[in-house]
Amino acid sequence: MTLDEREWITANGEETEKLGGQLLGTAPARDAPCRIVTLSGDLGAGKSTFARGALRALGVTGSIKSPSYTLLETYPLSTVTAVHLDLYRLKDPSELEHLGLADYHRPGHLWLIEWPEHGGTRLPRADLHFEFTIGPNGHRIERIEKFRPDK
Repeated sequence: MTLDEREWITANGEETEKLGGQLLGTAPARDAPCRIVTLSGDLGAGKSTFARGALRALGVTGSIKSPSYTLLETYPLSTVTAVHLDLYRLKDPSELEHLGLADYHRPGHLWLIEWPEHGGTRLPRADLHFEFTIGPNGHRIERIEKFRPDK
């Protein structure tokens, strides 16, 4: 499985977590520009599971907390700082101003953003976007080339 593909089907959470690790588990170089990865889809479609797989593959060994209530969790690792955002509970994109996101938008950082559409145009442009759906054969994960969070 590589990023050259555009679509994957996973039968369960373990497969979704493994896919997240395979696709996003390679850390960018410490001086590489900040990389933004967005994850959209219905509740229960696998976004958090996919993100957890990526974080594990990057080297997070402790507890991976869901940022559902805090909106933001950071994981400083040896080669990269991973920033996991879950914007589901965001009522207005202006609430992002209180998170200090500018501090994390710099080289050596990787962002995983769930529900980016709730952040509107206040988020940096995504480098990669994945759309998650639940289908009859499992979870469908599709890589989208051009994503506009303001739509």
